[in-house]
Amino acid sequence: MSSAAELINPPPSKLVVDHVTKSFKSQSGWLKALDDVSLTVNEGEFVCLVGPSGCGKSTLLNLIAGLDTPESGTLSSDGQPIIGTGRERGVMFQEHALFPWLDVLGNVLFGLQLKPNLNKAERIDIAKYYLQLVGLGRFIHANVHELSGGMKQRVALARALAPNPRILCMDEPFAALDAMTREQLYADLQDIWAKRKKTIIFVTHNVREAVCLGDRVVLFSPNPGRIREQFHIKLPRPRDINSVELAEQATLITRALKQHNSQSLSAE
Repeated sequence: MSSAAELINPPPSKLVVDHVTKSFKSQSGWLKALDDVSLTVNEGEFVCLVGPSGCGKSTLLNLIAGLDTPESGTLSSDGQPIIGTGRERGVMFQEHALFPWLDVLGNVLFGLQLKPNLNKAERIDIAKYYLQLVGLGRFIHANVHELSGGMKQRVALARALAPNPRILCMDEPFAALDAMTREQLYADLQDIWAKRKKTIIFVTHNVREAVCLGDRVVLFSPNPGRIREQFHIKLPRPRDINSVELAEQATLITRALKQHNSQSLSAE
C-alpha cells in the first residue's frame, strides 16, 4: 500500500485514559481540573464530552492531544503512551486559526507537512480529496478573507483530517457560528464520520449538539472535574437536531447534568 493510500485508511486505534488527575496553579492556590478520570474510547467511536465551564473537559482533550501532561495517571493510543503531540492525533479548535497569506488549498497542504514521505503531487491529491469531502472542492484557490465563518471551519476541518489522524480532537468547533450554519455542519460532520469512521473526541456545552453527533455522551461535573455519567445514544443516523426524539434524549441528559452539578455545588 502506498503512503498516500495509508492516509486514506490508517490502522485502528483505541484510546485509554487511566486514572488521570491534573491540577493548575491559580492565585488562590492549586485547582484540581481533573480528579481520577478514566475513559476508554473504541476505534471509530464518536464521543462527546459535556459539562459546565471549569469541569475539565477541555483539559482532558488537551491531554489526549498531547498538548499537556497529566499530574498522575496515563493516557495511551493503540497501546502506545501519549507523550506530547503526534500526527496520529489531530486537533480542531473553536477558532479556525487559518493562515491568511495562504489560500484554501495552501492551508490544507500546510497540515500535510507532518507527512514527509509524500511527494508534492500526492500532497495536492490528498488535500483536494479532503476539501471535496468537506464540500469546498470549488473553492481550493479562494482566499481566507473571502470565506464565511462556516466555510473557514470547513477548511480547518479539512486541514485537521488531511494527515488522517487516528483520533480527531474537536474543542467546541461550532460554538461561534450562527444556528443555521451549525445545523448544516452537524449534517456534514455526520456524513464525513460515516464515510471515514474517524475516532472523534468532541467537547461541547450544548447537550443537543452532543446528542446529535455522538455515539456516547460523557457528563462532567466541576470542582474537581470528574466523569459523573455516560449515555449511549441509539438514535438512527443521520440525526436532525430539531427532531422530537433527539430533543427528548437531550432533555433526559440535561436533567442528569443539572442534578450532578447541584450535587457538586452542595458539596463545596
